[in-house]
Amino acid sequence: MTEELYAFDALFRAEWGTVCGVDEAGRGPLCGPVCVAAVVLDPAEPIEGINDSKKLSEKKREALYPKIIEKALAYKIVMIGPGTIDALNILGATMLGMQQAVEGLSVSPALALIDGNRCPQLAVPAQSVVKGDARSASIAAASILAKVERDRYMTELAQQYPQYQLEKHKGYPTKQHYELLNRYGVQPFYRKSFLKKRGYV
Repeated sequence: MTEELYAFDALFRAEWGTVCGVDEAGRGPLCGPVCVAAVVLDPAEPIEGINDSKKLSEKKREALYPKIIEKALAYKIVMIGPGTIDALNILGATMLGMQQAVEGLSVSPALALIDGNRCPQLAVPAQSVVKGDARSASIAAASILAKVERDRYMTELAQQYPQYQLEKHKGYPTKQHYELLNRYGVQPFYRKSFLKKRGYV
């Protein structure tokens, strides 16, 4: 599977040169940041086991995270907080994060491969790839960095606010999460725009 994902990127690399993959984690949760990562992989140092982060166990993602950081030619991880999400909406906040992640790379890519069907405004050409995290090694690597970084952040936040059990649901809208929200109320780390339609704010 890893070979197929690297072969996908190789096609773009042959035409463009340096390619980065971009993906996010945390568009759907009721609270916390959306996390975006951009990664330039080294084709000479393939990382075995890279795949769409959603198809990997937490243990596997945690094991791949340091390998990606160590072997990548460049990477950048960006968090966009609830206040910006409320101001821009989640799509706008995600696009801003993608922009900042690509611009923050220490190696400037000739092409950015973006997971999904929309591209942010970038200084370099961009190509959207639907289900890209299951097709491109670079996007899959970005999906792993974004997911691990966000999960770690939510686990740290859970230590400050143990009553919300954030380490379990990571902020996603589960039945249990709504019950805890009803009991303990809205904190500053919640996305007000996500809660309005449910009458919390």
